[in-house]
Amino acid sequence: MNDKQKNWFSVEIEVENAAEEAVEFALNELDSLGNEVDQLGKKQTENLTVKGYFNERINDTILRTKLGESLQIYGFSIEAVKKIEWNEIENQDWLAEWKKHWRPTETGKFIIVPNWWEIENAEKIVIRIEPSMAFGTGTHETTRLCLKTIEKIYKPEETFFDVGTGTGILAIAVSKLQTLNKQTQHSISGCDTDFDSITIAKENAEINETEDVEFYVGSIAEDSPEFDFVCANLTADVIVPLLPLLVEKSKHILLLSGILKEQENLIVEELKKFEIENPKIETDGEWISVLIER
Repeated sequence: MNDKQKNWFSVEIEVENAAEEAVEFALNELDSLGNEVDQLGKKQTENLTVKGYFNERINDTILRTKLGESLQIYGFSIEAVKKIEWNEIENQDWLAEWKKHWRPTETGKFIIVPNWWEIENAEKIVIRIEPSMAFGTGTHETTRLCLKTIEKIYKPEETFFDVGTGTGILAIAVSKLQTLNKQTQHSISGCDTDFDSITIAKENAEINETEDVEFYVGSIAEDSPEFDFVCANLTADVIVPLLPLLVEKSKHILLLSGILKEQENLIVEELKKFEIENPKIETDGEWISVLIER
Protein backbone atom coordinates (compact mmCIF):
# COMPACT_ATOMS: atom_id res chain seq x y z
CA MET A 1 0.00 0.00 0.00
CA ASN A 2 1.38 3.39 -0.99
CA ASP A 3 0.77 5.84 1.87
CA LYS A 4 1.42 8.76 -0.49
CA GLN A 5 -1.50 7.82 -2.70
CA LYS A 6 -4.21 10.46 -2.28
CA ASN A 7 -7.26 8.58 -3.45
CA TRP A 8 -8.62 5.04 -3.44
CA PHE A 9 -11.59 3.41 -5.10
CA SER A 10 -14.29 1.39 -3.39
CA VAL A 11 -16.92 -0.79 -5.01
CA GLU A 12 -20.19 -1.39 -3.16
CA ILE A 13 -21.99 -4.56 -4.20
CA GLU A 14 -25.51 -5.21 -2.99
CA VAL A 15 -26.06 -8.95 -2.93
CA GLU A 16 -28.38 -11.58 -1.54
CA ASN A 17 -27.44 -12.43 2.04
CA ALA A 18 -26.49 -16.05 1.32
CA ALA A 19 -24.12 -15.06 -1.51
CA GLU A 20 -22.04 -12.62 0.53
CA GLU A 21 -19.02 -14.92 0.86
CA ALA A 22 -18.95 -15.55 -2.90
CA VAL A 23 -18.69 -11.80 -3.53
CA GLU A 24 -15.88 -11.46 -0.99
CA PHE A 25 -14.07 -14.32 -2.71
CA ALA A 26 -14.38 -12.52 -6.06
CA LEU A 27 -13.01 -9.28 -4.60
CA ASN A 28 -10.08 -11.15 -3.07
CA GLU A 29 -9.37 -12.79 -6.44
CA LEU A 30 -9.25 -9.29 -7.94
CA ASP A 31 -6.61 -8.33 -5.31
CA SER A 32 -8.76 -6.02 -3.23
CA LEU A 33 -6.87 -4.21 -0.51
CA GLY A 34 -9.58 -5.12 1.96
CA ASN A 35 -13.29 -5.85 2.23
CA GLU A 36 -16.15 -4.79 4.51
CA VAL A 37 -19.60 -6.29 4.95
CA ASP A 38 -22.46 -4.25 6.33
CA GLN A 39 -24.39 -6.79 8.40
CA LEU A 40 -25.54 -4.47 11.17
CA GLY A 41 -29.22 -5.03 11.89
CA LYS A 42 -29.68 -7.16 8.78
CA LYS A 43 -32.07 -10.11 8.69
CA GLN A 44 -31.11 -13.27 6.81
CA THR A 45 -33.74 -12.47 4.20
CA GLU A 46 -32.32 -8.99 3.52
CA ASN A 47 -29.64 -8.08 1.01
CA LEU A 48 -26.16 -7.15 2.22
CA THR A 49 -23.66 -4.61 0.94
CA VAL A 50 -20.11 -5.85 0.41
CA LYS A 51 -17.50 -3.15 -0.08
CA GLY A 52 -14.05 -3.74 -1.58
CA TYR A 53 -11.13 -1.27 -1.75
CA PHE A 54 -8.74 -0.93 -4.69
CA ASN A 55 -5.80 1.18 -5.81
CA GLU A 56 -7.64 1.88 -9.04
CA ARG A 57 -11.03 1.19 -10.53
CA ILE A 58 -11.49 -2.33 -11.92
CA ASN A 59 -12.93 -2.65 -15.42
CA ASP A 60 -16.67 -3.35 -15.08
CA THR A 61 -16.58 -6.31 -17.49
CA ILE A 62 -13.71 -7.92 -15.57
CA LEU A 63 -15.52 -7.32 -12.28
CA ARG A 64 -18.80 -8.85 -13.46
CA THR A 65 -16.99 -11.81 -15.03
CA LYS A 66 -15.16 -12.59 -11.79
CA LEU A 67 -18.35 -12.13 -9.77
CA GLY A 68 -20.15 -14.55 -12.10
CA GLU A 69 -17.38 -17.17 -11.77
CA SER A 70 -17.28 -16.91 -7.99
CA LEU A 71 -21.04 -17.00 -7.61
CA GLN A 72 -21.17 -20.13 -9.78
CA ILE A 73 -18.58 -21.84 -7.55
CA TYR A 74 -20.81 -21.14 -4.55
CA GLY A 75 -23.96 -22.26 -6.35
CA PHE A 76 -25.48 -18.86 -7.24
CA SER A 77 -26.12 -16.94 -10.45
CA ILE A 78 -25.13 -13.36 -11.26
CA GLU A 79 -28.75 -12.41 -10.49
CA ALA A 80 -27.79 -12.63 -6.81
CA VAL A 81 -26.03 -9.28 -7.33
CA LYS A 82 -28.59 -6.48 -7.19
CA LYS A 83 -26.43 -3.37 -7.53
CA ILE A 84 -22.82 -2.34 -8.18
CA GLU A 85 -21.60 1.17 -7.39
CA TRP A 86 -18.10 2.68 -7.48
CA ASN A 87 -16.87 5.53 -5.27
CA GLU A 88 -13.63 7.47 -4.99
CA ILE A 89 -12.40 8.03 -1.44
CA GLU A 90 -9.56 9.89 0.23
CA ASN A 91 -6.62 8.06 1.77
CA GLN A 92 -7.50 9.35 5.23
CA ASP A 93 -11.00 7.92 4.91
CA TRP A 94 -9.54 4.53 3.91
CA LEU A 95 -7.40 4.31 7.04
CA ALA A 96 -10.29 5.44 9.20
CA GLU A 97 -12.54 2.74 7.74
CA TRP A 98 -9.98 0.02 8.52
CA LYS A 99 -9.65 1.16 12.12
CA LYS A 100 -13.41 1.43 12.54
CA HIS A 101 -14.29 -2.05 11.26
CA TRP A 102 -11.29 -4.21 12.17
CA ARG A 103 -11.59 -6.49 15.17
CA PRO A 104 -9.19 -9.08 16.61
CA THR A 105 -9.37 -12.65 15.31
CA GLU A 106 -8.67 -15.48 17.74
CA THR A 107 -7.80 -19.16 17.54
CA GLY A 108 -6.92 -21.46 20.41
CA LYS A 109 -3.42 -20.05 20.95
CA PHE A 110 -3.26 -16.93 18.77
CA ILE A 111 -4.88 -13.53 18.63
CA ILE A 112 -4.35 -11.50 15.46
CA VAL A 113 -4.72 -7.74 15.74
CA PRO A 114 -3.93 -4.66 13.65
CA ASN A 115 -0.74 -2.94 14.74
CA TRP A 116 -2.60 -0.03 16.40
CA TRP A 117 -4.69 -2.29 18.67
CA GLU A 118 -4.00 -2.09 22.38
CA ILE A 119 -3.86 -5.40 24.27
CA GLU A 120 -3.31 -5.66 28.01
CA ASN A 121 -2.26 -8.89 29.69
CA ALA A 122 -3.01 -11.03 26.66
CA GLU A 123 -2.97 -14.72 27.50
CA LYS A 124 -2.64 -15.70 23.86
CA ILE A 125 0.23 -15.29 21.43
CA VAL A 126 -0.23 -11.89 19.82
CA ILE A 127 0.40 -11.46 16.09
CA ARG A 128 0.29 -7.87 14.91
CA ILE A 129 -0.28 -7.05 11.27
CA GLU A 130 -0.35 -4.13 8.89
CA PRO A 131 -3.84 -4.63 7.39
CA SER A 132 -3.23 -4.23 3.68
CA MET A 133 -4.83 -7.33 2.18
CA ALA A 134 -7.92 -9.40 2.92
CA PHE A 135 -6.19 -12.77 2.61
CA GLY A 136 -3.49 -13.56 5.11
CA THR A 137 -4.77 -11.32 7.86
CA GLY A 138 -6.12 -14.17 9.97
CA THR A 139 -9.73 -13.18 9.33
CA HIS A 140 -10.30 -15.50 6.39
CA GLU A 141 -11.39 -19.09 7.02
CA THR A 142 -8.44 -20.59 5.13
CA THR A 143 -5.91 -18.74 7.29
CA ARG A 144 -7.73 -19.75 10.47
CA LEU A 145 -7.81 -23.38 9.37
CA CYS A 146 -4.04 -23.35 8.92
CA LEU A 147 -3.41 -21.59 12.22
CA LYS A 148 -5.58 -24.06 14.10
CA THR A 149 -3.66 -27.00 12.64
CA ILE A 150 -0.28 -25.39 13.29
CA GLU A 151 -1.09 -24.71 16.93
CA LYS A 152 -2.21 -28.33 17.39
CA ILE A 153 0.55 -30.31 15.67
CA TYR A 154 3.56 -28.09 14.92
CA LYS A 155 6.66 -29.03 16.92
CA PRO A 156 9.02 -26.12 17.62
CA GLU A 157 12.07 -28.12 16.50
CA GLU A 158 10.60 -28.57 13.00
CA THR A 159 11.60 -26.56 9.94
CA PHE A 160 8.70 -24.81 8.19
CA PHE A 161 7.97 -23.65 4.64
CA ASP A 162 4.93 -21.52 3.78
CA VAL A 163 4.19 -21.63 0.05
CA GLY A 164 2.04 -18.66 -0.98
CA THR A 165 2.74 -16.87 2.28
CA GLY A 166 0.67 -13.76 1.51
CA THR A 167 1.15 -11.38 4.44
CA GLY A 168 3.33 -13.90 6.30
CA ILE A 169 0.97 -14.71 9.15
CA LEU A 170 1.58 -18.46 9.25
CA ALA A 171 5.38 -18.21 9.15
CA ILE A 172 5.28 -15.50 11.84
CA ALA A 173 3.07 -17.73 14.00
CA VAL A 174 5.58 -20.58 13.72
CA SER A 175 8.46 -18.27 14.63
CA LYS A 176 6.58 -17.14 17.74
CA LEU A 177 5.96 -20.77 18.74
CA GLN A 178 9.68 -21.49 18.45
CA THR A 179 10.52 -18.45 20.58
CA LEU A 180 7.86 -19.32 23.16
CA ASN A 181 9.35 -22.79 23.55
CA LYS A 182 12.88 -21.33 23.77
CA GLN A 183 14.04 -23.40 20.84
CA THR A 184 17.15 -22.69 18.87
CA GLN A 185 15.81 -21.10 15.71
CA HIS A 186 15.07 -23.67 13.03
CA SER A 187 14.62 -22.71 9.40
CA ILE A 188 11.37 -20.87 8.61
CA SER A 189 10.73 -19.66 5.07
CA GLY A 190 7.83 -18.14 3.17
CA CYS A 191 7.50 -17.47 -0.53
CA ASP A 192 4.96 -15.76 -2.74
CA THR A 193 4.90 -14.89 -6.42
CA ASP A 194 3.47 -11.44 -5.59
CA PHE A 195 6.16 -8.85 -4.84
CA ASP A 196 3.82 -6.62 -2.78
CA SER A 197 2.82 -9.54 -0.57
CA ILE A 198 6.45 -10.25 0.31
CA THR A 199 7.02 -6.57 1.08
CA ILE A 200 4.08 -6.64 3.48
CA ALA A 201 5.18 -9.98 4.98
CA LYS A 202 8.61 -8.52 5.78
CA GLU A 203 6.95 -5.47 7.36
CA ASN A 204 4.75 -7.74 9.48
CA ALA A 205 7.80 -9.78 10.54
CA GLU A 206 9.49 -6.58 11.69
CA ILE A 207 6.39 -5.50 13.62
CA ASN A 208 6.35 -8.89 15.39
CA GLU A 209 10.13 -9.02 15.90
CA THR A 210 10.36 -12.22 13.87
CA GLU A 211 12.89 -11.05 11.30
CA ASP A 212 14.50 -14.50 11.42
CA VAL A 213 11.87 -15.68 8.91
CA GLU A 214 13.17 -15.73 5.34
CA PHE A 215 10.62 -14.28 2.91
CA TYR A 216 11.29 -14.24 -0.82
CA VAL A 217 9.52 -13.67 -4.12
CA GLY A 218 9.02 -16.95 -5.95
CA SER A 219 7.48 -20.39 -5.47
CA ILE A 220 8.42 -23.91 -4.50
CA ALA A 221 10.85 -25.33 -7.06
CA GLU A 222 13.03 -28.32 -7.86
CA ASP A 223 15.96 -26.75 -6.02
CA SER A 224 13.92 -25.91 -2.91
CA PRO A 225 15.21 -27.73 0.18
CA GLU A 226 13.09 -30.22 2.10
CA PHE A 227 11.24 -29.01 5.19
CA ASP A 228 9.67 -30.93 8.07
CA PHE A 229 6.39 -29.02 7.72
CA VAL A 230 5.17 -27.53 4.42
CA CYS A 231 2.04 -25.41 4.21
CA ALA A 232 0.32 -24.28 0.99
CA ASN A 233 -2.64 -21.99 1.58
CA LEU A 234 -3.39 -21.28 -2.08
CA THR A 235 -6.35 -22.31 -4.25
CA ALA A 236 -7.12 -25.76 -5.66
CA ASP A 237 -6.21 -24.80 -9.22
CA VAL A 238 -2.77 -23.65 -8.03
CA ILE A 239 -2.21 -26.53 -5.61
CA VAL A 240 -2.86 -29.38 -8.06
CA PRO A 241 0.06 -28.65 -10.45
CA LEU A 242 2.34 -28.00 -7.45
CA LEU A 243 1.45 -31.25 -5.66
CA PRO A 244 4.47 -33.25 -6.93
CA LEU A 245 6.85 -30.68 -5.43
CA LEU A 246 4.76 -30.12 -2.29
CA VAL A 247 4.77 -33.86 -1.56
CA GLU A 248 8.48 -34.22 -2.40
CA LYS A 249 9.65 -31.30 -0.25
CA SER A 250 7.55 -32.08 2.85
CA LYS A 251 9.36 -34.61 5.04
CA HIS A 252 6.69 -35.12 7.70
CA ILE A 253 3.74 -32.74 7.37
CA LEU A 254 1.93 -31.26 4.36
CA LEU A 255 -0.95 -28.88 5.04
CA LEU A 256 -3.12 -27.68 2.14
CA SER A 257 -5.83 -25.03 2.30
CA GLY A 258 -7.59 -22.44 0.16
CA ILE A 259 -9.81 -25.31 -1.03
CA LEU A 260 -13.59 -25.11 -1.28
CA LYS A 261 -15.64 -27.96 0.20
CA GLU A 262 -16.87 -29.07 -3.21
CA GLN A 263 -13.23 -29.44 -4.34
CA GLU A 264 -12.40 -31.99 -1.64
CA ASN A 265 -12.77 -35.02 -3.94
CA LEU A 266 -10.53 -33.38 -6.53
CA ILE A 267 -7.69 -32.98 -4.03
CA VAL A 268 -8.21 -36.40 -2.43
CA GLU A 269 -8.08 -38.10 -5.85
CA GLU A 270 -4.93 -36.18 -6.80
CA LEU A 271 -3.25 -37.25 -3.56
CA LYS A 272 -3.95 -40.90 -4.37
CA LYS A 273 -1.52 -40.54 -7.28
CA PHE A 274 1.19 -40.18 -4.64
CA GLU A 275 -0.12 -43.14 -2.61
CA ILE A 276 -1.57 -40.80 0.00
CA GLU A 277 -4.84 -42.11 1.40
CA ASN A 278 -7.30 -40.75 3.97
CA PRO A 279 -5.89 -37.27 4.65
CA LYS A 280 -7.43 -35.38 7.57
CA ILE A 281 -10.04 -32.84 6.48
CA GLU A 282 -11.10 -29.83 8.57
CA THR A 283 -13.89 -27.42 7.61
CA ASP A 284 -14.56 -23.74 8.28
CA GLY A 285 -17.51 -22.24 6.43
CA GLU A 286 -17.22 -23.07 2.73
CA TRP A 287 -13.52 -23.95 3.02
CA ILE A 288 -11.45 -26.98 4.00
CA SER A 289 -7.88 -27.79 4.93
CA VAL A 290 -6.22 -31.09 4.04
CA LEU A 291 -3.58 -32.53 6.37
CA ILE A 292 -1.11 -35.23 5.35
CA GLU A 293 1.10 -36.68 8.08
CA ARG A 294 3.93 -39.08 7.23
